[in-house]
Amino acid sequence: MSLWREFNKGIVNENPIFRLVLGMCPTLAVTTVAINGLGMGLATTFVLICSNVAISCLRNVIPPRIRIPIFIVVIASFVTVVDLVMAAFFYQLHKVLGLFIPLIVVNCIIMARAEAFASRNGVFVSLIDGLGMGVGFTISLTILGSIREILSNGTIFGINLFGPAYQPVLMMLLPPGAFIVLGLLMFGINKLTSKQSTAKQ
Repeated sequence: MSLWREFNKGIVNENPIFRLVLGMCPTLAVTTVAINGLGMGLATTFVLICSNVAISCLRNVIPPRIRIPIFIVVIASFVTVVDLVMAAFFYQLHKVLGLFIPLIVVNCIIMARAEAFASRNGVFVSLIDGLGMGVGFTISLTILGSIREILSNGTIFGINLFGPAYQPVLMMLLPPGAFIVLGLLMFGINKLTSKQSTAKQ
C-alpha cells in the first residue's frame, strides 16, 4: 500500500467536496470568506486525523454491533477539544463558525473514513488517510471561500485587491452564489481529470 497514494487520493481522486460531494452543509454555509473555509477545514482535519488514529487503535476491541455509537463518541470527544480551543484562542473565528463546529460530529466525511478505512487498517496508514482527506477538504473550502470573497468583497483574507471602486457581486454572499461557484469548480475539475484519464489511455 503506497502511503503517497493514500495521502494524495483525498486531494485529487477522492476529494471530499469536488469528487465525493460530502460535507456539503459546512461547504455551502461557512465559505463566504477564505478565512472561514480555512478555519473549518483545519478544525475538520484535526478531528479526522485524531479520530482515524483512535478508531484504528481500538478496531480490534470495538464490538461490531455498537461500532457506530462508539465512533460517534470518539469523534465527539475530539470535536469538543477543537470547539474549546477555538473558543479560547480564536474567538472571532469561533463566533463566525458557530454551530458548524459542533456539527463536525455528524460530518459524513469523518464518519465515512472511520467506517470504511480506520476500522479496517493500521494506525499509521489511517493517520495518512485522515491527513489527506483533511488537506483535500481544507483546500476545497479555502478555494471556494476565496472565490466568493473576491467576487463579493474584492478582498482575499481581508486584503483589498481592487480598491474602493470595485463593484461587489453581492449574490456570492448568498447560498445561490455558493451553489454556482461550487458547481463551476466541480465541472472544471471533473473535465480536467477526465481529459487526463483519456490522455493516459
